[in-house]
Amino acid sequence: MNGTDNKPTTMQTTQKYILLGIFTLIPLWLTFALIDLLLSFILGLAQPFLVWITAGIHPADSLWYPIVKNTWLQTAMALILVFLVLYGVGWLASVYLGRKVLGYVDKVMNRIPFVKSIYKAIKGLTDAVQTKPSEAERVVMIEFPSPDMKTIGLVTRTFKDSNTGRELAAVYVPTTPNPTSGYLEIVPVDKLVPTNWKMDEAMSFIISGGTDIPPNFVYDRPPIKKPEPPETL
Repeated sequence: MNGTDNKPTTMQTTQKYILLGIFTLIPLWLTFALIDLLLSFILGLAQPFLVWITAGIHPADSLWYPIVKNTWLQTAMALILVFLVLYGVGWLASVYLGRKVLGYVDKVMNRIPFVKSIYKAIKGLTDAVQTKPSEAERVVMIEFPSPDMKTIGLVTRTFKDSNTGRELAAVYVPTTPNPTSGYLEIVPVDKLVPTNWKMDEAMSFIISGGTDIPPNFVYDRPPIKKPEPPETL
């Protein structure tokens, strides 16, 4: 048999490199698409402030108008404005007067029909993300969707069974590659497998479809050490 029979044809080589190029560019394209979407969202939020700040500059001003209306400059200004607003709100939430104001805002939001349900749910989720639940780690593994399979979950809160007193955990199971959708599972705390992962490691693992694996991967719960029998004299 001729040794050249197994040599790929020109069409096969072309298809190979095209597919390789596609899979190389997809992560870059998606990353830049998400960044562009985020920047567009921030620019939209800051647009009223930018219009107010640049209200005194008119098209007749041939020197400053093209500079101020430049898209990149406006995006940079929007980022700075949003950063300052977030910093200001964060500082306000840390002082006594700010907490009183935010408490009043909570009361107002909780009195508006329909809105209060959405606001309470979202605020509860954001509060849960900021505080580590007691008796459990944040990032865990649970048996899902069957006992012989496990998945990554995020513990949002721990509580007790009213009848038995057993410790339970509310575990959010994000989906791949979009972690904003998922499932809510109620799992006994003694069934949780701690991972010791940071939140960004868990998100990277989920979004990448399991290709970006943290260096420390634990699948099973550590064995419970049995107490040693007392020494006999």
